[in-house]
Amino acid sequence: MIRRTALLLAASLAALTPVFAAHASAERTIAGVTEPYKTEAFDPDTDNLAAINAALAAAAQSGKRVLLIMGTNTCHDSAWLANLIATDRFAPVRARYEIVFADIGMPHVDGMGRNPEVPGRFGFRIKGTPTVAILDANGTVLNRKTAPKWRNAASRSDDDIYDELMG
Repeated sequence: MIRRTALLLAASLAALTPVFAAHASAERTIAGVTEPYKTEAFDPDTDNLAAINAALAAAAQSGKRVLLIMGTNTCHDSAWLANLIATDRFAPVRARYEIVFADIGMPHVDGMGRNPEVPGRFGFRIKGTPTVAILDANGTVLNRKTAPKWRNAASRSDDDIYDELMG
């Protein structure tokens, strides 16, 4: 009886394998972006704190907020978000914020974090990348509860991302 059940289960899973394989191999695309899961937006040589300070100063002058994207080039979710923000559709997002892409590596993976002073400045313990903070011109985090949820950016719909950033 157990053997028969195991065989039926194995046959059922085998029948579903092509469905799962097709879904897993179907990568999303971004119009006009050749490699949506690759980016160089997170420059490891940038002085992140200086870039943040410059964005805060510009925000004070312009009345904008700062969009601080803490991620890394090797994270597919970070790359997806950076590439999406660079598209024509997201021009209103770029106009609304002073944007900083801060390379923090993957601090949630032992030995792969960089620039801990960036999340530390704003009181974040990084659980995944990207972590996206919306700051006012004084550097106050306006989305503390939702900032970590961006670590699944590549799985979220473009509309959802746009609406959240423009809301």
